[in-house]
Amino acid sequence: MHARFETPLATLEPGLRAALAPILAEPSFNGMLSARQVMALMKAGGLDEDGLCLALLPLAAACALAPVSHFNVGAIARGIGGNLYFGANMEFPGVPLSQTVHAEQSAINHAWLRGEQRLRGITVNYTPCGHCRQFMNELNSGVDIMIHLPGRAPATLAHYLPDAFGPRDLSIQSLLMDRVNHGYSLAKELLSPDTTPLRGGLSVETAQGGTSKVSCVTAAHSSTPEASCVTAAHSSTPEASCVTAAKTASPMNGLSADDPLLQQALQAANQSHAPYSRAHSGVALQLADGRIFAGRYAENAAFNPSLPPLQSALILLNITGGDCRDIRRAVLVEREALSQWDATCATLLALGCGEIHRRTLGG
Repeated sequence: MHARFETPLATLEPGLRAALAPILAEPSFNGMLSARQVMALMKAGGLDEDGLCLALLPLAAACALAPVSHFNVGAIARGIGGNLYFGANMEFPGVPLSQTVHAEQSAINHAWLRGEQRLRGITVNYTPCGHCRQFMNELNSGVDIMIHLPGRAPATLAHYLPDAFGPRDLSIQSLLMDRVNHGYSLAKELLSPDTTPLRGGLSVETAQGGTSKVSCVTAAHSSTPEASCVTAAHSSTPEASCVTAAKTASPMNGLSADDPLLQQALQAANQSHAPYSRAHSGVALQLADGRIFAGRYAENAAFNPSLPPLQSALILLNITGGDCRDIRRAVLVEREALSQWDATCATLLALGCGEIHRRTLGG
């Protein structure tokens, strides 16, 4: 059992605690409870679904990473088939607060990445902020989704977000959690790059034929142990993107066309939600133990509540019990329309990731 669950588990009613403990102790526990497990827990604790979700909130909140606010928020999303999905807020020291993940976003994204098609409700230990209410309005559940709070009667999102503005006002047909496949492939010019030298022993991936588009800069012989970003102002190429402290540079700088990391990022981009900018994108992260976590961009009608693909992947990593400081490789796959690159690099570098790549999507 992950250590973060030990304290909140001990506070549960004995029957529920006895039934839940073996589930949490399973190495495969990933922050999701199946409908079958939910029914068993309800029976063991003598609870209805509302009561069970409220009882489980401290365990969801235990998944929070809040080094800035020290304010843990937990959320539990309820799928149409009866599954429950944990979520929690996440903060990242050293990067702008705009990169923060809210607990409601976490639980919703978690359900989305697990293949959930629609949500019935969400249980939260604190009133959802305006940011989260707007984020929920992007869902295919719309304003009918139920919000459950401790000590309050359940109410719809329409109650918490009256006169709501959302995708339907913009005639958007594809809503968040609808199943999609955008059918992208990787841009052909980036599948077989040459490795050419650039200043001070750096190597740059460029497309064949000597074009100036740069996907990743690798500090193969750099004396500095820390990765850092290279901007056009400090580079002899106009589109240099990121320096990573790799010890060696392979022909693909550690990223071949059939690399599972790249393929999972591509799949995530093809399932992303970006009906406003069409800037579909996905991120895949690989930990030291080889596990890969992929995330999708979730755009919002109000723009600011949009969830970047990196945060989407970090949510899944964290809720599954992984350590965000254990990321060894990362790749961003995106359209050129609107780049997530700078923010992705800044957050990953703050987390200590030493190898970051970017690929662009073809038609």
